[in-house]
Amino acid sequence: MAKAREHFADDAAGHERIRSIDDEVLLKVKIQRWRGAVWTDGDLPWLIAAGQREDGSPDDFYSALETAARAARAHYNANNRHPLSTTTYVGLPDQNDRDRYQLEAGARLVRTLAAAVQELARGSLHDGHEHAADFPAFRLGVLVRADDGHETYAAVRITGSVPDDLIAVILRHVPGCDPAAWYPEYALPSRPLLPAEQAWSTLMDPKAAAELLDDE
Repeated sequence: MAKAREHFADDAAGHERIRSIDDEVLLKVKIQRWRGAVWTDGDLPWLIAAGQREDGSPDDFYSALETAARAARAHYNANNRHPLSTTTYVGLPDQNDRDRYQLEAGARLVRTLAAAVQELARGSLHDGHEHAADFPAFRLGVLVRADDGHETYAAVRITGSVPDDLIAVILRHVPGCDPAAWYPEYALPSRPLLPAEQAWSTLMDPKAAAELLDDE
């Protein structure tokens, strides 16, 4: 799967078609003895089958793929009024697959955001300045200021258009902060907000701040 992602992320890479499949265009991906069949839906490649290359064996990936696709075509024609004119029939991603892809993409984004928020908070704790990171649709900044014997101030700044549910995810993952205790801000400690910016602030648990630095 990693090889397929790498190969199809490169626009300059050449792609070889699996000629034994004629109802859809399936493209080859290879790594050592492993082979895969990739179907592209616009800019999104789907790895729909994989196996090992065993030339001359019925268990060879390409032979097994063709055999299964021919059997699927025969089954389809036996159960449908309008038969297929192709010699093969491969199963493609359906709505369940697309829904799962969206859910997994959302889970990956949450993990990425959680890790980024923690790193930004840790960096800000070190020097008292805002630390920021860029994402495809927005810029995220985290400011944490802690003084010995005083409360620890935390602020989150977002520049760009971000839906409310994603904002909630970001605020929920700031360590040591109550997700329900964030308040909208109209300025950061050192400057007012710009028109495209949103900001929220709260107090961070000093123990959590200390643990965040100890985790390095």
